[in-house]
Amino acid sequence: MKGFGYLIKEGFKNVWSNRIMSIASVCVLISCLVLTGSAALFSMNVSKLVDEVGESNETVVYIKDGYSQLEAVYVGKEIEKVDNVQSATFFSKEEAFEQYRDTLGDSLFARIEDRNPLPDSFIIVMDDLSKYEETVAEIQKIEGVDPDTILNRKDFADKMTRISNLVSVISIAVVAALLIISLFIIANTIRATMYSRRFEISIMKSVGATNAFVRMPFLVEGMVLGLISAVISTGLLALVYNGIGLVIENAQSIFDFIPYTSVLPYVLAAFIVFGIFVGFCGSFMSIRKYLKMEGNEILGW
Repeated sequence: MKGFGYLIKEGFKNVWSNRIMSIASVCVLISCLVLTGSAALFSMNVSKLVDEVGESNETVVYIKDGYSQLEAVYVGKEIEKVDNVQSATFFSKEEAFEQYRDTLGDSLFARIEDRNPLPDSFIIVMDDLSKYEETVAEIQKIEGVDPDTILNRKDFADKMTRISNLVSVISIAVVAALLIISLFIIANTIRATMYSRRFEISIMKSVGATNAFVRMPFLVEGMVLGLISAVISTGLLALVYNGIGLVIENAQSIFDFIPYTSVLPYVLAAFIVFGIFVGFCGSFMSIRKYLKMEGNEILGW
C-alpha cells in the first residue's frame, strides 16, 4: 500500500511536471465534452418542444343531444378513465356559444341565445399521440359520446410521433459519434504525451520497474486530467447554455429552455465519469506500446 500511495502521488505530480502537454490534453477533452454536452442538451430541448406541441394538440369530444350538464360531467369521468387520456376538460355549450358573440353581434346573439344549438363537449389531451386511434376508439364506445363528431387529428398525431422518433435517433447518433471522436482525439493527445516522455519510461524499464509500476502514474495522470476537464467543461457548458437561453428569451420566444440547474447534477456526473474513463483508456492504450519494449528499444537504440 505504501508503494501504491507513492505511485498515486507520482501521477498527480506528473500533471504539473508535464503541464504543457497536460494543458493540451485538458483543452482537447474540454472541447469534446462541451460539444457532446451541447448536443445532448439540444436533443433534450427539442424533445421537450415536440412533447409540448403534442400536448397542446387537443381533441374535442362532443356529448349527445339531450344530456344535461350533470350527465355530461359523468360522461367526462368515464372519458378520464380511458388509458392514454391525460385530461378531459369540460366545455359547456354556453361557453362555446359565447365565443361566437363577436361574430354574430350583440343584437343577433341576444335573439338566438335561448336557442343555443351547440352541444356540451370535452377537450381531450392524450399522453402518447402514437396511440391516438386506439384512444379515440375507446372514447367512442362510451355511452353519451357522439362518435361521429370527434375531431380527427390522426395526421397531426402521426407527424408528431415521427418527428419525436427522428429527433431521438439523430440525437443518439450525434452524441455517440462525438463520444467516439473524443476518445480517439484524447488517445492521440496522450500518445503524444507518452512519446515526449519516452526517456522517463526507458529509464524506469531499464532499472527493472514492472509494467504495473510504470503504468500506474500514467493512468492516475490521465484520470486526473479527465476529472479537471469534467469540472471545467461543466462550467463552460453552463455559460454557453445560459447564454443561448438568454438570447432566445430576449427574442420573446414562447419556448422555455430546460433550466441548467435542473440538469447540472446529471451533466457533472456524466462528464466526470466520461472524463475519467477517457483519461484512463487513453493512457492505458497509449502506454501499452512502450511496455512491450525494453529500455533501449523505446528510444530506438
